[in-house]
Amino acid sequence: MVLVKGNLLNVSTEEIYGAEINIQNGIITCVKPVNHEFKGLILPGFIDAHIHIESSMLTPSRFAEAVVPHGTTSIVADPHEIANVLGLDGINYMVKDASTVPLKVFLTAPSCVPATIFETSGAKISTEEIRSLLKEDNVVALGEMMNFPGVICDDPEVMAKIDTAIKIGKPIDGHAPLLSGSELCKYIKSGISTDHECSKANEAIEKRRLGMKLMLREGSSAKNLKDLALIGGDFIVSDDKHPEDLLKGHVDEMLKNAIEYGIEPIQAIKMVTKNPADHYNLNTGDIIPGKAADMILIDSMDDLNVEEVIINGKLTAKNGKPLFDVRPCNIPNTFKINFKKPSDFDVSVEGSIKTVRVIEVFDDQLITNETSSFLDVTDGKLNTNLNGDILKIAVVERYGHGRVSNAFVKGFGLKDGAIASSVSHDSHNIIAVGTNSNDITKAVNTILKNKGGLVAVSKDKIYALELPIAGLMSTKSATDVSNDLKILHLAVENMGSKLRSPFMLLSFMGLLVIPKLKISDMGLFDVEKFNFVDLIKD
Repeated sequence: MVLVKGNLLNVSTEEIYGAEINIQNGIITCVKPVNHEFKGLILPGFIDAHIHIESSMLTPSRFAEAVVPHGTTSIVADPHEIANVLGLDGINYMVKDASTVPLKVFLTAPSCVPATIFETSGAKISTEEIRSLLKEDNVVALGEMMNFPGVICDDPEVMAKIDTAIKIGKPIDGHAPLLSGSELCKYIKSGISTDHECSKANEAIEKRRLGMKLMLREGSSAKNLKDLALIGGDFIVSDDKHPEDLLKGHVDEMLKNAIEYGIEPIQAIKMVTKNPADHYNLNTGDIIPGKAADMILIDSMDDLNVEEVIINGKLTAKNGKPLFDVRPCNIPNTFKINFKKPSDFDVSVEGSIKTVRVIEVFDDQLITNETSSFLDVTDGKLNTNLNGDILKIAVVERYGHGRVSNAFVKGFGLKDGAIASSVSHDSHNIIAVGTNSNDITKAVNTILKNKGGLVAVSKDKIYALELPIAGLMSTKSATDVSNDLKILHLAVENMGSKLRSPFMLLSFMGLLVIPKLKISDMGLFDVEKFNFVDLIKD
């Protein structure tokens, strides 16, 4: 029997009172009010209701090492990043590695592997495999349905996956950026209940009015919490977080931001405790009899600093330090690709000047724009325009087909060199941006040598962060990965970029389900038209 005493925030009644909490075998057996004044405040453990662990570039065990001291006791993770690389084997890796640490990692069954038919991934997850996954206790929902055109057009495979989740009785997560009107109504009518892609006030209002539960997102690249806080929502989520941000905080930091942006404190706390637990039917999120003994001690409602973390009745972190060991699991190399040469990244054309479509990016936003530019031609090859910030962008298919797709991008601001990444949502082919083909080649080949990672090449110097776990994750600690990433970010800044998270932004340039213009290994893609478009506009 474990006994915990303190001032308790009851998230059901929204009261604060002294309490004595009895715990047996990791479960709360009784909560008794006591007439005593304690220091600090006991809250349910924090829940991040939508995150991709892989985007932290940490294995699940290393991720736990970083976030549990900040009060995160549970997460709902969509493993579609590693599933796009390795399928069910990748999901099994996440389960195996997560099982070695106290953090409760609940999964959603990836609904879109591959995300679309317009890119090459390393695996495909069928409806039958979805059905098998959803029957697992730790799989709590069908993962975000990014293929919203498939829902609107009644794609048989898409609808079969949705119907499977409905029959098994598990919720369906959504992903519907800028979807509106009758199309949004049809998307919701299919059974999809959440959305985390709202970026504008009118979009959030419309979705709330139609009954969707909104996830207000505060990630490393996409930050929508401030703009949407006063409109309201049901959950506060991170979606994607880089390691240097996790070292500053996780749900606790998002919670502080939410309160600063105007959300009432207890309501904000419910958005990361009771609300997600109720929605996903998790046996946590509230301090009442029968729930798992997952709770945290904070100093005050004003500061929200986490002092102790208890998971299943056991003290797992104290004063910002984890009280458990971490030994990440390894996997073999996942790249099936030969080294590249500069000619692979040249765009050959006839004539002297061409008008080309250009992907335009914006800092802290996943949505891109389509613009155009006049580009000179030398020796039959299109040139970049560094004065106009028109750079090369390329996707290198990594699963054995040998494809390379080339286009142009505006907004990265590089004045020399190139950057590349094997983190490229959602198929995770290698993606690169650069001022010239030679440096792009060096960056891509360094990734192959390292079995995955992030690379910057500048003035014959190479900076790299190795990600040998499926080309997505490192077995190093968050501190070590963050230090490597800081060196990379400094190098990219010295190369001329003003972007806050250049590699995070780069990783979304191949995501064909967020408007407007993106690129896959098969070509330049218009998300709104949902088909390929020509690079040359002439």
